[in-house]
Amino acid sequence: MESESRTIRILAISGSLRKISSNTALLHAAIALSPANVEMKLYGGLGNLPYFNPDLEPTQPSSVTDLRAQVKWSDGLVISSPEYAHGVPGILKNALDWLVSGEEFIGKPIALFNASPRAIYATASLTEIVTTMAGRIVPEASLTISLLGKNLDAAGIVANPEISAELKAAMIAFTNAILLT
Repeated sequence: MESESRTIRILAISGSLRKISSNTALLHAAIALSPANVEMKLYGGLGNLPYFNPDLEPTQPSSVTDLRAQVKWSDGLVISSPEYAHGVPGILKNALDWLVSGEEFIGKPIALFNASPRAIYATASLTEIVTTMAGRIVPEASLTISLLGKNLDAAGIVANPEISAELKAAMIAFTNAILLT
């Protein structure tokens, strides 16, 4: 049911700040493999957000205003996260904490990506966080692709027929789920 009736805007968020990150590469590949009616961009401000402090919300820093504006702009979010010490990286949790009191995240379709099948605790934790925040996880668009030890960048992921087919199918499923909302 790949519909091209309207442009779907998707914000991709990587939970990794690493320069060479499998999760970020997976998101860049998803951008490249998205259906033609999708405008997808990678959020680049994760490392610029201050530590979450509710006292700062009335006069929120510009980096927080930008995050909220980009989440509001999007029709859906794709979050790809590594696992650190059986959990979600603190930098990603911090970004999500900044969204708790706003309306931008509520009911937003969310696809969860993971670049390692060993990161089950982070996925479970992220599922709990997103669900608690009233995000709507789209299971048919969420996936784990084992990039561990493959040393693939985004171009390598796109060039791999098996991985790119799985990723493209997830993006089509996510786009269709957004169209149905």
